[in-house]
This record gives sequence, structure tokens and C-alpha cells, in this order.
Amino acid sequence: MNTTATETNNTHAAAPVAKPKNIIAVASGKGGVGKTWFAITLSHIFARSGRRVLLFDGDIGLANVDVQLGLTPQKDLSSVFTGQSKISDAITHYDAGNFDILAGRSGSTSLSILPLERLRNVGDALHRIAGNYDYVIVDLGAGIEQNVQYLASVASKCIVIINDEPTSLTDAYAFIKLCVTKPSMPEVQVVVNAAGSHKEGEKTYASLNRACTNFLSISPPLLGIIRKDNKVKEAIRSQQSLITTAPHTTAATDLAAISIKLMKREE
Repeated sequence: MNTTATETNNTHAAAPVAKPKNIIAVASGKGGVGKTWFAITLSHIFARSGRRVLLFDGDIGLANVDVQLGLTPQKDLSSVFTGQSKISDAITHYDAGNFDILAGRSGSTSLSILPLERLRNVGDALHRIAGNYDYVIVDLGAGIEQNVQYLASVASKCIVIINDEPTSLTDAYAFIKLCVTKPSMPEVQVVVNAAGSHKEGEKTYASLNRACTNFLSISPPLLGIIRKDNKVKEAIRSQQSLITTAPHTTAATDLAAISIKLMKREE
């Protein structure tokens, strides 16, 4: 009887079975490490390479993709969750980057405690609409709450963004632990952001990798290192993509190298 109950609960909590390979989640464990900036810039680089891209702001209740890009969408994720519009109707095209955005709603506590069934409905819809795109980038919220876990499970791959702050490393470790100990979670790769140099970035990754190896018996691969770049803050302040304001700057070049790795793996 206990086994049956457990199986029922697992079935209820699981993501849709047929998981598209083109959905990539971007996570961080904690806020303030450049997760949303990374998701925006990666989407823009993919689009510049001729890929069809949807950026899904999954930071439920604290969404800020639209703020970073200076957009005011007529519809957002809240209208999808409440059933007022279909997911396809809530998509906004970002002309400057030539990619689509499904914006979230900032400052809504009701969205942060959504029942799992509503999350599942959106996850199913996201899987269906993923066929219209080459890449769907899901900008997850910080932390390991239920909505973050579920939206992570919708993706086939998850890029965990870290920096050299101890809290960044411990929170990223907690997120990775969830990914390797729960069913239906995505494959994890790591990106070090705002590193003083490639060597410093490698040291930061080594600290996280050591914890994962010792306590989880896994070694999440390092996807890339993005060096510290003042142009990033300038782009965020101007509410524009870095690829618009400074496409050849250090951080943009480092992220372009990461995008090439991802595209080559898909090919």
C-alpha cells in the first residue's frame, strides 16, 4: 500500500514524459550571480546564429527579463496560469534581438505559491510549443522551491551559473543535488560567471566539482567561464542586451564560445 501511494505521488509530481531536447533551463541556486543576464544574452546569440528562440521567464513572482530589456508586454505568464490566455498568445517578440519572450509577473506572491497542477499545465504547453523553436531557454527562479524544481524538470539540460561567492557555491551544490537525486531532472552543466580570469574561474569550478565528487559521486561538466566585464552592468542599466550594446566585449565573446559548444553538441 505504501508503494502504491509513493508511485501515485511520483506520477503526480513528474514532468511530461516526452521531454523535448531543445529546452535548456538556466539556474543559479542563489540570486545575483547573473542568471537572467546569461539567459537573455544566450538567447540573443542563438538568434543571431539563425536559430528560432523562445526565452521563458520562469522566475515566478520575481520575473525581470522584461525589465532588463525595457519591455512592457501586454500579456505575461500570469494570464497563462490563470487560464485567461494560451501560452502562444502571451508570447512577445523582442525585435532588437529577433527572439520571442514569454514574460513573467514581478511582485506577485500568488504566483510564487501556485499549485502543482497549474505548473504542470504550463509545462505541458511549453513542451508542445517547443516544436516551433530551435531552442527554448527557461530562466529559473533562485532557490530550490517546488516551482523551481518542476520547471527544471521540464528541461532536458540545465546550466547552473555560479561565481566565487561561498553562498553561490553552496546553493548551486544544493540545486545540483536535487537534479541527481530526483527523477525527471535535467542533465547539469556549470558556467562560472564574472571570473577575474580563466584561471580564477577554473578554481571556482574546482571547488564546486570537489563537493559534487565527494558527496554526490558525480562531476558536472564545466561548460564555460565568463570573465568579469563592466560592459555587462552598462547593458543592464541601459535595459538592452549586451549583444546590442557591446557584441565584441569580453563577456559577449566568452558567452559566444559557450553557445558554439551547445550548438555543436546538438548537431
